Amino acid sequence: MAEPADGGAAQRPQHPSRYREARSVADITRANVQAMRKLDEAENAQHTVSDRFANLVARACGHIAFAIVHAIAFGGWMLWNTFGTPHPPDPYPFTLLTLWASAEGIFLMSFVLISQNYQARISERRNQLDLQINLLAEQENSRMLVLLEDIALKTGALTEGDAEIGALVQAAEPEQVVRQIDEAYDDGKKGG
Repeated sequence: MAEPADGGAAQRPQHPSRYREARSVADITRANVQAMRKLDEAENAQHTVSDRFANLVARACGHIAFAIVHAIAFGGWMLWNTFGTPHPPDPYPFTLLTLWASAEGIFLMSFVLISQNYQARISERRNQLDLQINLLAEQENSRMLVLLEDIALKTGALTEGDAEIGALVQAAEPEQVVRQIDEAYDDGKKGG
């Protein structure tokens, strides 16, 4: 069979892709990293002012310096109100300090929860992306197995259909896999 004048390109869909230009694995991984960076930048551009503020507060409070400064401030407040002045503004049991710490804890908890909700949305989006890419890869691999089996049969490298290949080329059904996972974990709960 003669190959078309365009070298077979008419049979393959033409996709302008940074992957087709890749000359090494490093080029491919670089393109992947850049694609993920662009997705992150697009997601960050959608941040509301409250999301940005909550993330800033959560990051600032997530360092050991935050705990050290608070320990020093609380200790200093207690020492000053116990020994530092004859008429302390907040004598033992340090009611103002307790009020300050409680209010700060409520606000910090809110900011951390807002930040965690945002991170959960990003994580769910990435999980969906990962799932879709894995499903596509599974479908592509199944198709390649069919093609390889056909080639092997035609070249004589394989004289009859391989039962294992036959099982592998069947498309995986996500619903069935989820059922199997649920059954396995349900069995574990019953036995435990």
